[in-house]
Amino acid sequence: MPAAYLTTPHELIDLHRRGRVRVLDVRWRLGGPDGHPAYLEGHVPGAVFVRLDDDLAAHGDLTDGRHPLPDASQFQASVRRWGIDDGDIVVVYDDWQGYGAARAWWMLRDAGVDARVLDGGLQAWRDEDLPLETGESTPAPGSVTLRPGQLPQLTIDDAAALAQNGVLLDARAGERYRGETEPIDPRAGHIPGAQSAPTSENLDERGRMRSSADLRARFAEFGLVDELIGVYCGSGVSAAQQVLALMVAGYDAALYPGSWSQWANHPDRPVATGAQP
Repeated sequence: MPAAYLTTPHELIDLHRRGRVRVLDVRWRLGGPDGHPAYLEGHVPGAVFVRLDDDLAAHGDLTDGRHPLPDASQFQASVRRWGIDDGDIVVVYDDWQGYGAARAWWMLRDAGVDARVLDGGLQAWRDEDLPLETGESTPAPGSVTLRPGQLPQLTIDDAAALAQNGVLLDARAGERYRGETEPIDPRAGHIPGAQSAPTSENLDERGRMRSSADLRARFAEFGLVDELIGVYCGSGVSAAQQVLALMVAGYDAALYPGSWSQWANHPDRPVATGAQP
C-alpha cells in the first residue's frame, strides 16, 4: 500500500531510469519565507518549483477559507506549465513535514495523475548524499488532461454532518484544537464533534511517514472502522498530509479543503473548545 503513495530517493532515481518522471519542489511554510530562494540554492535535479499560494490555491473571500482549491482550468494550466503529460509519474517533495508536498499530491491524485510523495522530503535526498541542482528548472509545456473528482472531499455542510454522525479528524496542533491559541484565524476552537489528531504524530523522528501498521494502530485509537473519514486543518494543507497518512494506513479519507479558516469565518457556525469533541 505505501509504495503507491510514497517513494524513497533511490526509488525516484530508479523511476527516472525506467520512464518519464516529473519532480515538483513545493517548499512552503505557514507564515514563513518564500521557498523559492532556497529552491534556487539547491533542489532535486530537474525539480520544478511550485508556489503553493498561487498554484495550489485560489484567492477569494475568507468565507471560502485561506487556501480554497483553484478551479479545474486554472490548475490544469499550472500542471501543464510544470511540463507534465498524460501518463507521467509525478514525485513531489518539500522541507516541512510533507505539508506542501501532500497538498500537491492530493490535488494531482484527485485529478487522475499518478503522484507520489518523496518520503522525508528534501532532507531524505540529502541524507543519501545525492546531488543537488541550482538555478531554475523550466521544462517545455506539457499537455496533460486532468480529470478532477477522483478523491472524496467535504463541503462545510458535509464536515458539520460528519462530525456529528461519523468521524472528522482535526489535524492541527492540540492547542489550536482546544482553543488555547489561534495565531491566524478569527475564532479559536474546533468543529463540534471533531476529534484531535495532530499531523505531527504521523511522522517518525526523521520526519518520514510511520509504517502502515503503526499508522493503522494510531488511527484505530479514534474508533475508526472501514468507513469514510474526514480531515481538516487550518486551511486544507496539513490536512492533506493526514489524508496521505490515512491512505497509507489503508483508510479512505476525505479532505475538507475549507477547513478551520472557512468555518471560523462563518459566525453562524458553532465552535467547541477544550479537549473533548
